[in-house]
Amino acid sequence: MRIAVVGAGWAGLAAAVQAVQAGHAVTVFEAARQPGGRARGVPLRLPDGREVMVDNGQHILIGAYTESLRLMRTVGVDPASALLRLPLALRFADGSGLQLPDGPPPWDALAGILRARGWRWSERLALLRASLGWRRAGFACPPDMTVAALCRTLPPRLMTEFIEPLCVAALNTPVQQASGRVFLRVLHDALLGGRGHSNLLLARVDLGALLPHAALHWLQQRGAVLRCGERVDALHAQGPHWSVGGQAFERVIWATSASNAAQALAQSAPAAFNSIAPAMQDWCASTARLKHRAITTVYAQALTATTASLLPRPMLALRSGTDAPAQFVFDRDAITGTREPTGLLAFVVSDSAGERAALQAAVVAQAQRELGLAVQPLLTVTEKRATFACSAALQRPPARIAPGLLACGDYVDGPYPATLEGAVRSGRQAAEALR
Repeated sequence: MRIAVVGAGWAGLAAAVQAVQAGHAVTVFEAARQPGGRARGVPLRLPDGREVMVDNGQHILIGAYTESLRLMRTVGVDPASALLRLPLALRFADGSGLQLPDGPPPWDALAGILRARGWRWSERLALLRASLGWRRAGFACPPDMTVAALCRTLPPRLMTEFIEPLCVAALNTPVQQASGRVFLRVLHDALLGGRGHSNLLLARVDLGALLPHAALHWLQQRGAVLRCGERVDALHAQGPHWSVGGQAFERVIWATSASNAAQALAQSAPAAFNSIAPAMQDWCASTARLKHRAITTVYAQALTATTASLLPRPMLALRSGTDAPAQFVFDRDAITGTREPTGLLAFVVSDSAGERAALQAAVVAQAQRELGLAVQPLLTVTEKRATFACSAALQRPPARIAPGLLACGDYVDGPYPATLEGAVRSGRQAAEALR
């Protein structure tokens, strides 16, 4: 079949690769000049004139992201060299916090909890009891239960230093609203999915080089048509076909952001056949109801010249609060293994709000207070619609919009929050559903 994929983010690329593997003739439309969507590389110029590639937002993958890793291998990217693999750790600059050893599950989690630094024995035992309770319940809970309610028996220190940073990193939603069911699914796959599934995977290369550019090259080599820099604002049903960009296709996979999809398809619905227009309008209404959250990444350079690692480990948790917006900091040189140190740190502010200047000033103060480092912000990137609010009892839109028209993206109904893995799985499933 002739398949149109609208959007070359991670979901759209996963769909296009799967469709090509199934023998379909694929055309990919992408409004931007470069692929990747909300996970792409961007240039940053250092004060000394050097230009380095960073990301439009510092991302974390984990070992449980099996579909993302499989897709990388398919398009010729070696995850072992492109990703820095580390045991799961939520450690602070003072050394306190949790770190799992490299071992088989669930013993690695058990050992990590028992050896956690800075926690009282009563706190460790409380987390063990809660974890065993979640396991006995099959890592399931009522759909309307929040993470705060799920963890109501845990001591305050565990909430502020473990559950809250883990929840905001995975779901980008505060524990008071975040879905307990989705949170448990992430914990299950990370802690019980297999050895190494809980590992942190940090990209040594920019996100564009990690997958999107290789995927486009792979698609082009296999005959797919790539139409980058071409925006699609609507589509039209014409008999058994869909018209996209002036061409007829038997099937369409819409793989743009949720807001773009709702807007474009709402414009298309009035001209659709009476048999499919109501379904399109219902899907657009469901998608438009999603609430979005921003993520800000502040790239800052340490003012103290050094060739050594700036942080005790490549990634540290930060104690966040009203005047301390960042939850994590990443040592870019330690992650990339560069021979020409840049002194760059990436501070991640999940569920961010406020003006850029105020965020930067707060991050500078936080770096001095928690890390003992004087830093100078060089680039601040805010993705205002980085994720959807993964709240309890949330009804996400389905993949099927109308006959021959499917959607994919990290926001489409599925077990994962707004993650790269959720996007990749959604794209593959949409292509597999082509009939």
